[in-house]
Amino acid sequence: MTSPLFRTKSVEQSIQDTEEPEHALKKSLSALDLTVFGVGVIIGTGIFVLTGKVAKESAGPATALAFVVAGVVCALAALCYAEFASTVPVAGSAYTFSYASLGELPAWIIGWDLVLEFALGTAVVAVGWSGYVRSLMDNAGWHLPETLTGPDATDGFGFDLLAFALVLVLTAILVLGMKLSARVTTVVVAIKVAVVLIVIIAGAFFIKADNYKPFIPKAQDVPAGDSIQSPLIQLMFGYAPTNFGVLGIFTAASVVFFAFIGFDIVATAAEETKLPQRDMPRGILGSLLICTVLYVAVSIVVTGMQHYSELSVDAPLADAFKATGHPFYAGIISFGAAVGLTTVCMILLLGQTRVFFAMSRDGLLPRFFSHVHPKYKTPHRPTILLGVLIAVLAGFTSLNELAELVNIGTLFAFVVVALSVIILRRTRPDLERAFRTPMVPLVPILSVAASVWLMLNLPAETWLRFGIWMALGFVVYFAYGRSHSQLGRRGKQLSTDDAR
Repeated sequence: MTSPLFRTKSVEQSIQDTEEPEHALKKSLSALDLTVFGVGVIIGTGIFVLTGKVAKESAGPATALAFVVAGVVCALAALCYAEFASTVPVAGSAYTFSYASLGELPAWIIGWDLVLEFALGTAVVAVGWSGYVRSLMDNAGWHLPETLTGPDATDGFGFDLLAFALVLVLTAILVLGMKLSARVTTVVVAIKVAVVLIVIIAGAFFIKADNYKPFIPKAQDVPAGDSIQSPLIQLMFGYAPTNFGVLGIFTAASVVFFAFIGFDIVATAAEETKLPQRDMPRGILGSLLICTVLYVAVSIVVTGMQHYSELSVDAPLADAFKATGHPFYAGIISFGAAVGLTTVCMILLLGQTRVFFAMSRDGLLPRFFSHVHPKYKTPHRPTILLGVLIAVLAGFTSLNELAELVNIGTLFAFVVVALSVIILRRTRPDLERAFRTPMVPLVPILSVAASVWLMLNLPAETWLRFGIWMALGFVVYFAYGRSHSQLGRRGKQLSTDDAR
């Protein structure tokens, strides 16, 4: 007899639950909407910051190859996500996929993980957005009181008013409907991509071929660390990474990988897609391909404009333009970063509310949050609750030291989804799949291996915090979720009926 902790929810039951009127989300998204969502959340500050950091510290001009390597790692996970999102077009992404293959407790664990990942990600991005906007305001001669610029700016009371306001405005947009959210995102993404293209095209005129020499700099050994801030793999095996050289490309890939995080959020909108079987794979893979091409182009331009050893770490693109005597473009880059972070924040909030909604519909969280708005057909209750909580978190908390929790949460989700593809192929070979991950189990196994490797390169301190959050999740599940599970109650009802 299967343990209640590993009872699975059939794909058919998951889809049937989406058809109940008071729990049904409105289907309004197309493949273009999904691609725009993907591009909107993937392209953030990473493209403006990480390129210079890894070029100067790890890979030199070969940073372009590091982006390709990271893109391939993400593509392995994206292929797994595409199969599941098109086969199980239900809100919840990795949570829903694992419920159908691994069981209830693993599903709860990944759902709990995603709640942390998206909530923290939204708050971190909102704080980053606030910083860019304040910088633009300062350039225009407008200044906020120091107490309203965040806790980092003052020793006493500090509240980040701009971050707080941004999250509340985006919460209102999400409550009013997915189509409105998609339209806002489309406009903002168009501006953001235009800024990136301006940087690429304008920067191409200032490239000097000598800056690419050597394209792969000579390798340099890095001493292994021994503190809790050191990567876990160093503490476990004494492994020391290599900067520059061929291995430096892979070291850089583990850093720039995090500029790709976000395509998985597209899968959380599967239930609100008109033709998920066709459009989900297009949205997930299309957005990843577009962003990889843009990232590679930006890295080629910035390392061609200025020698990698002279690049700044904080604002490499802006400073590269200043170094060539064109500070005007630095302002455009700041504007693009500020505008771009708006969509990143909104789509992260969107992803979290859909996971929370799916968990509440299954009874693992209070069912009160599983009812949709009678007019807008959006999960307004969890959206408002989480929006307010995250707005307060962004306003009062300095979150930079917690940002890596977003990364470990994402990688953990990648591992679960890849394993779920293998398991569901064996347990439900009859299931109709509109998109099939190629070369199963090889591609999922490679995805798991690549994700685990990147997780091991995260600081041990991040693992410790992640473990504490997971432990809290176990407490919540056994105190509430297990006894309120809709799947468990259906099983008890069937047992009672059979006994009669």
